[in-house]
Amino acid sequence: MDAAVIVVGAGPAGMMLAGELRLAGVEVVVLERLPERTGESRGLGFTARTMEVFDQRGILSRFGDIETSNQGHFGGLPIDFGVLEGAWQAAKTVPQSVTERHLEEWATSLGADIRRGQEFLSLKDDGDGVEVEVLGPAGIQRLRAAYLVGCDGGRSAVRKAAGFDFPGTAATMEMFLADLKGVDIQPRMIGETLPGGMVMAGPLPGDVTRIIVCERGTPPQRREVPPSFGEVADAWKRLTGDDISHAEPVWVSSFGDATRQVTEYRRGRVILAGDSAHIHLPAGGQGMNTSIQDAVNLGWKLAAVVQGRAPQGLLDTYHGERHPVGKRLLMNTQAQGLLFLSGPEVQPLRDVLTELIGYEEVARHLAAMVSGLEITYDVGSGTHPLLGRRMPHLELIGAVRKTSSTELLHSARGVLLDLEDNPRLRARAAGWADRVDVITAEPHAVTPASGLKGTSAVLIRPDGHVAWAAPGTHHDLPMALERWFGAPRSI
Repeated sequence: MDAAVIVVGAGPAGMMLAGELRLAGVEVVVLERLPERTGESRGLGFTARTMEVFDQRGILSRFGDIETSNQGHFGGLPIDFGVLEGAWQAAKTVPQSVTERHLEEWATSLGADIRRGQEFLSLKDDGDGVEVEVLGPAGIQRLRAAYLVGCDGGRSAVRKAAGFDFPGTAATMEMFLADLKGVDIQPRMIGETLPGGMVMAGPLPGDVTRIIVCERGTPPQRREVPPSFGEVADAWKRLTGDDISHAEPVWVSSFGDATRQVTEYRRGRVILAGDSAHIHLPAGGQGMNTSIQDAVNLGWKLAAVVQGRAPQGLLDTYHGERHPVGKRLLMNTQAQGLLFLSGPEVQPLRDVLTELIGYEEVARHLAAMVSGLEITYDVGSGTHPLLGRRMPHLELIGAVRKTSSTELLHSARGVLLDLEDNPRLRARAAGWADRVDVITAEPHAVTPASGLKGTSAVLIRPDGHVAWAAPGTHHDLPMALERWFGAPRSI
């Protein structure tokens, strides 16, 4: 085989997945149609959960000083994300191109093989592996891998070639996006609903201003080339009355509100992640973040199966866990689109929801939904509040040095936290020492919001979600270890 895994697409999902696989020692080839990065950035910044994920892999520092904020919105209605205790603030102005560059540099430093100018043409899954036909500068070649992962975007060629069902609704409107220089525009960070539609504007690094324009009643067009800046400037003037035609366009694009999700995230040895699996209105910048988290959920599971440490059934949990997340993403972005992009007939609903957001519990619910912090996986029954949820950052004092639950996840291995120096617990986990790190330490402090009060031990999966905790889990530790990390090795 040419690699254990072939990934098609070098966007955020593909680069994150490549890095995750390399952390586990899996050989991965990434095929990208474009000969070089475009520098274009549909996405901006990342959510609190993605900040956590990057920190758990030790790559957040690659981004340098990041401008963060607790100010967010749901469908254009302001929400203070500070109601989420113990969470990162969201990054606001990091262009997607910067995120892609840092993720590619990280994946490459780990040994990922990135091949640009290689266009995926077809695939054949014979049950024992996948053969891929690729067109590159040297002509057509065939590559073979144990698994193929499509991370090649909303128009995924992998999805089409493998015959995935992709039901949903087509676009009903068209929106323009433009990055401009040489223009002074009133900031509209969470957007402004106007009689004729919606506009958004905000500053980017390098004296660039990003605008988004949605003129109500504009039918979608299937464009082969981006819209002209003249179209964007004319729509902006019709909605706001301001003339921006003198600005210098850095980049112009268009998008719609099509909403679709595949019915299955895996068919045999072909797997989808990111926009290949789900497309939606880019409300709240959730798309790239969900794609990155798809990759983090998939990477360690695929590595364990490829290396023979876990049965194929572990891959079934990728669909089981991430398909509901994608479905909920589509639901909340559709709701935000109705609030944001509809006419005055929806104003009573906006007014009611604004009133409800004034209640902290409602604000916390919506903020957790948009930030990705609400996600809970089915890891088995129990009463512990962290079961299936992401492990919060916890400072730890060990016998040798201070560490944290975040730092312990840098290597993307499982972590068993022994918080009460329990030798019997450590003995029961010894058979998994080759893939789970057992750490004996005391919490520096436990806040009421952490969910860790009275907890003696926690098993954390490589993706940062809690798979078992004591007391409060109805199955025992060896059962949890075998479910998520495969059979123990003989000691």
